[in-house]
Amino acid sequence: MKYKVVLRESEEGFSVSCPGLPGCWSQGGTEQEALDNIRDAIREYLEAIQESVQDADVREIEVAV
Repeated sequence: MKYKVVLRESEEGFSVSCPGLPGCWSQGGTEQEALDNIRDAIREYLEAIQESVQDADVREIEVAV
């Protein structure tokens, strides 16, 4: 899967968030470290969502944009 991320440079390094997944963000000392960290954060976010809907009636829909 591909997700858009927003990368911002700061005095401490880089912060990165995934606007499509509210509350999913990370950081790193370098741009590459921040990107690696957000990959891990996205995986963990998706695993937590999967667990939270485990017994629910989940469906997929297609939306044209």
